[in-house]
Amino acid sequence: MTRYETIRDGFDGYLAVPESGGGPGVVVFQEIFGINDNIRGICDRLAGEGYVALAPDVFWRLERRFERKDESGMPDGMALVQKLDFGLAAQDAAAAVAHLRGLPETTGRVGAIGFCLGGTLTYLCATSTDVDAAVPYYGSGIHGMLDRADRLTCPTLFHYGDHDPYIPAEQIEQVEKAMADKANVTVQRHDAGHAFSNWDAPSMYDERAAAEAWEQTRAFLARNLA
Repeated sequence: MTRYETIRDGFDGYLAVPESGGGPGVVVFQEIFGINDNIRGICDRLAGEGYVALAPDVFWRLERRFERKDESGMPDGMALVQKLDFGLAAQDAAAAVAHLRGLPETTGRVGAIGFCLGGTLTYLCATSTDVDAAVPYYGSGIHGMLDRADRLTCPTLFHYGDHDPYIPAEQIEQVEKAMADKANVTVQRHDAGHAFSNWDAPSMYDERAAAEAWEQTRAFLARNLA
């Protein structure tokens, strides 16, 4: 069961509910391409695993329901990222978490997962809200927010590609160093590039790495949200 859910006036998101009618919640933060087939597919996949998944419209203040399909949409997406107010985005993330917790279909804990821009927003969400678990995929802005690392208390699984042209190895190492003393945090590297999980971006998608990361993510969410 899927629908667009109003979080507050002008701000909505795509919601996928499992056939059982309820379950733990997961907020899904989009890439620069908006809530497109890939992100809706992630929500649907999570619903198939028994989670209530909500993808908030991150760019709603700039261009409501912005959506691009593949790599051809990168210039449009990057232009919006340059205008994105991350302080307001953090407030929107908190509103999305609170709204998901308040839905009658959501029973129990709430986590967050995000990809690329959404990976950074997932980290921002995990260090500023009460989410119970977080899975940031290749968040290119995380290394610049490590002053927030002390606020990261929930179980967290970071995914990075070892051959990511947008996130140099030094930046991944900075994240690893900042998280080294946190027993509930794992930084997982994959033999892949950037956006390896995005099946809708053929030049970036790596089926093997995507499947590997997804299995790790499934197990992580089951341990921490179920």
